[in-house]
Amino acid sequence: MRTPLFLAKFSRYEYWPFWLFYLPVLPYWLYLSIKNKSFAFFTAANPAIELGGFYGESKTEILSMIHSRYLPISLTVSNTIKIEIVLENFKSTLQNFPVVAKPDVGERGTKVTVIKCIDDLKKYHTESSSKYIIQEFIDYKIELGILYSRMPDSNTGKVSSITLKEFLSVTGDGKSTIKQLMQKNLRSRFQIKRLNKQLGEKMETILENGKVQILEPIGNHCRGTKFIDNNFLINEELNRVFDKICLPIKGFYYGRFDLKVKDIESLYQGENIKIMELNGASSEPGHIYEPSSTLLKAYKDLMYHWKLLALISAKNIKDGVKPASFTLIARSYLKNVLLKN
Repeated sequence: MRTPLFLAKFSRYEYWPFWLFYLPVLPYWLYLSIKNKSFAFFTAANPAIELGGFYGESKTEILSMIHSRYLPISLTVSNTIKIEIVLENFKSTLQNFPVVAKPDVGERGTKVTVIKCIDDLKKYHTESSSKYIIQEFIDYKIELGILYSRMPDSNTGKVSSITLKEFLSVTGDGKSTIKQLMQKNLRSRFQIKRLNKQLGEKMETILENGKVQILEPIGNHCRGTKFIDNNFLINEELNRVFDKICLPIKGFYYGRFDLKVKDIESLYQGENIKIMELNGASSEPGHIYEPSSTLLKAYKDLMYHWKLLALISAKNIKDGVKPASFTLIARSYLKNVLLKN
């Protein structure tokens, strides 16, 4: 008998609502706030990023601070310009499909879409309510979330979390449809309603035996991606790679890189790395959502990273960086909510 989805959500914390997961550790956050004499101390962690990268920051502005060798080809588009201009700019920069389109300001994979043709691009542009980015689709098989931090008075930092992202997929048996195959896996079952709407008749395709079909190429947890703890990859060689990437980014000390890499050997060499996004103070150590982990360990690792964030913020505050006011954070949040709607 299959576990009802609502019971599965209750029994596995990776599926809990954001507020419920964080509620038990809120007292520790309050303790750090009191200790740093600010409920928004974290906004001082990354002076180069708006609100420290807590909310509402521009992806374009952040990516512009990273050396181009680590970036996919990208085009930033205003939703107010004519589609003819968009297509002209597209042909002169990206040229080929598929590409990935996503809001310049966005959270948790909202409206991130793989664009496969001109008609898809026209539709995305028409439906966009804000500025967005078109980014080349990197077909490297390995996607990672890597959290890095460094004290402001140090020239060396460290990687403290590596999350391997396993894309939502099914494996054919020669007789079952994609929808039937999805019914056999809990993680897939959560996505059936969304993919029914997205894929339509393709859900009734029967896959040949052994064929692996990726259903969602966007590596986001809310889209069925499995987050796997790969902290065993952390070593001094990797720390040096990210020191090289991060030291030129003045005013950046804490955040998570969402990237693709050709292979692990390339990661250690600092080669064939493509950074899709860099998130700031709100970055989670994604490995805490490893399905085999425990809630206690997840909270322990989360609080460890909050402590790192607080130490970095405290140093910057001591050096004259002023945390944002709570009012400013609320205003920024409301502004971006209105932009989305």
